[in-house]
Amino acid sequence: MRKIRELLRLKYELRRSHREIATSLGIANSTVSDYARRAAAAGFTWPLPEGLDDAALEAALFPPLPPSRVPRPEPNWEHVHRELQRHKGVTLQLLWLEYLTAHPNGYRYSRFCERYRAWRGRIDVVMRQVYRAGEKAFVDYAGPKFEVVDRKTGEVRGVMVFVGVLGASNHTFVDVTRSRSLPDWTMSHVRMFEFWGGVPELVIPDNEKAAVRQASRYEPDLNPTYRELATHYGTTVLPARPRAPRDKAKAEAAVQHVERWIMAPLRNQTFFSLGELREAIAPLLAALNERPFKKTAGSRRSWFEDLDRPALKPLPAERYEYAEWRKARVNIDYHIQVAHALYSVPHPLARCEVDVRITAQTVEIFHKHRRVAAHLRVHGKGGYATDPAHMPASHRAHAGWTPSRLIAWGRRTGSHTAAFVEQLLDSRPHPEQGYRSCLGLKELLRAYGAERLEAACRRALDIGTLSYKSVKSILSTGLDQADDQQYTLSLPAQHAHIRGPGYYTTPQNGKES
Repeated sequence: MRKIRELLRLKYELRRSHREIATSLGIANSTVSDYARRAAAAGFTWPLPEGLDDAALEAALFPPLPPSRVPRPEPNWEHVHRELQRHKGVTLQLLWLEYLTAHPNGYRYSRFCERYRAWRGRIDVVMRQVYRAGEKAFVDYAGPKFEVVDRKTGEVRGVMVFVGVLGASNHTFVDVTRSRSLPDWTMSHVRMFEFWGGVPELVIPDNEKAAVRQASRYEPDLNPTYRELATHYGTTVLPARPRAPRDKAKAEAAVQHVERWIMAPLRNQTFFSLGELREAIAPLLAALNERPFKKTAGSRRSWFEDLDRPALKPLPAERYEYAEWRKARVNIDYHIQVAHALYSVPHPLARCEVDVRITAQTVEIFHKHRRVAAHLRVHGKGGYATDPAHMPASHRAHAGWTPSRLIAWGRRTGSHTAAFVEQLLDSRPHPEQGYRSCLGLKELLRAYGAERLEAACRRALDIGTLSYKSVKSILSTGLDQADDQQYTLSLPAQHAHIRGPGYYTTPQNGKES
């Protein structure tokens, strides 16, 4: 339409001949005459009516042809398509001749082929991928594995091969890890960005378990750690659609090249560590990226320098620190448990669900996307990290539990239970850290009864083990009953009326104790 507008301007405003117009626009004289005739028939000169867009101009100059009076019989395109797939020697020309035999007034051969291709395009729409510089990186694992031998035991372990490729230049990255776990998957991305010296706008993985928690064609649920990695590097993760290999055709092709030019040449070598394997891969990877393209000039390396490198986003100032995200529920003692250690949160969040970010050095706790607590990582079983600011002024936990209330409950059960509870709370840096153990005693009371719990607490006090687990162990092994029997047999002679373990009567009052 741009040339038609220019043609009308040259003809009616500047009064140029058709030959001059054809030379100026680079079209044939006959074409100029045809366009001028169509414009005259539609009543257009110059200037064109204001607001006339290209679509309206095209519709006026090139109206659709009137339908043929004699309808053409439509071929069975499914049958045509199936016959082409079924028999190697079948061609469209042969099928057209068969169609024409049945329908002599049917389509001519060129129209037959045109309509078949249009039908096939509707059932198999393939979007042509256009890759802008620095826009997309595709990542995947190779199917075959390398092997690494343990020097001490001789054990042979399979090693995963991680492949990343940039869309515009095909510049390829290779990494090897011991597994496809979340830490290995994440750190392979970190090394990939550092290898390229920048970050693409989009990272397109397959629906790897470490990347996607719940695969979906429209809204995949990313792993929180993977999402945090993307946020740190300022990129976006866009997983390929399930069962849509065309979405990651670049990754598939890159994996094939890695298998052919890196993995195959190293197949007969023995490696004893990931470091040795990476050193052997490095020169072969450099050679792959320097290998000239077959159908165009340049190589992956040269295209990377010209296209992708200038367009990549810069790396952040700090390297990404691996972190795992988990969900936890705050107990009534306003602590959560992470790897056998307890960490406090503000006491109003007792029994709330929180998100936990765990690194090698820190534990951060979030509630409704707001950080509410941060602690240094406690390593080892049974450790505590309690911030005094998280405690209520009266040392109350949820539902009004206090040390005095727990001790009072112990007294109602027995003197030894009360002493055990009191000493247990005193042994903790903060009494609240013993709430869980005390609540565990309440569960043991329901399971074993007051008499056995009292005997077990007495035995735990005697041997100096102030923990819920020790009392539970005493009860489960029956040591509390054996302890009662030994205690009963060692009573003074006046307690002579033995009824059983833990029961006796005195001659003085005849009452059971």
